[in-house]
Order: sequence, then C-alpha cells, then structure tokens
Amino acid sequence: MSPRQYRAGQRQVAAEQTRTRILEAACELLTGEKGPASFSMDAVAKTAGVARMTVYYQFDSKTGLLEALFDDLAQRGGMARMPAAFMAPSGREALTALLDVLNGFYASGRVALRRLRGLGILDPELDTALQSRSERRRGGLQVVLNRLLADRGAEVDEAGLDELVEMLFMLTSFETFDLLAGPGGESDPVARRVEELILAVLDRRLTAA
Repeated sequence: MSPRQYRAGQRQVAAEQTRTRILEAACELLTGEKGPASFSMDAVAKTAGVARMTVYYQFDSKTGLLEALFDDLAQRGGMARMPAAFMAPSGREALTALLDVLNGFYASGRVALRRLRGLGILDPELDTALQSRSERRRGGLQVVLNRLLADRGAEVDEAGLDELVEMLFMLTSFETFDLLAGPGGESDPVARRVEELILAVLDRRLTAA
C-alpha cells in the first residue's frame, strides 16, 4: 500500500468515526428528557464534539441527519436479517420471522422512532422519506402473503390481494406495535399477537371467499 492510499484509508476511517459520533449524539438528544425540543444541528455538533459545519458536511441538512438516524436505527435493530425471513421453509415460518425482525427493530429504537415520526408531522420532507422507507415493508408483506396463500392452496383476486396487503401493512406498522406494547412492553408478545391477528384476518377472508 502506498503512503497516499494509507492516508486516504485513515481519512476514511476518521470520517466514519465522526459520522458515528454525530449519529449517536443525534439519538441521545432525540431520546433525551427534552426530546425534539432540544434537537438542533448546533446541539448535535456540540454533543458530538465537532464543528457545526462538519454535521452539515456529513448530512447536508437536519432532515438528512434524521433520515440517516432512522437508517442507523434500522441497521442496529437488525433489519439486515429481513432477507433471511423470506427464505423460511413455509409461509407461516416466513411470517413469524418477518414479525420477529420488525418487532426487534421497533423495540430497540422505540423512543427514537416515536419521536422521529412526530417530527415528520412538522417536516413534510422527512415524512416523505420515512413513508418511503415504510413502503419497502409492503413489498415484503406481499411476498409472505403469497406464500401463505400458496401453502393453503388458496387464490385471491387482485383487489382482494391488495386489500389483504393493506391490512397487513397496518398491522405490522410501528404505530400498531407501539400501541400494543404499552409502556415498557416487550416485543415478543406483541409479535405473536400480531401474528394471530394476521392469520385470523387471512382465514376470515378466505372463508368469506
């Protein structure tokens, strides 16, 4: 490795470490006692021990920082395990695995996610970014739903399939988890309750058909 490559590698490591400190500072402020009221680019910079312009250089804007924080929470919360859920032997096992991944993520960053969604109400750009990330879940749910139907040897028309996906989308949202978990709730019981609800909805839909 040449000296130039070595120095470039060092700069990259330093930049990643700085980015991590900024994200940790952002999470600390957002989940702290004062919550969003204490959240600003200046406050994040001060907490992270960096210059304000460094925060802007890394994330461009407050919205960009909050989007990156959501993505960091997802990574730390185990969302990278989602593809493996779709490889489960059966549709029922895929559903169980998907719910475990989602609820693990929701539980690990519950306060931060709740406050990020609150900020999204006031920031249309952030709200759009968060909604876009949530939409990825819809595609996964359609895959699992198709497997559940195949396991039952059942077919649903396009309109019925869209309706079921929409219902599953609602049942697997953070808002549903947050409501069912209650204060200090654990994720596993919620995952199983949601699983029971989904299967009940599916069985009722197939019976009605």
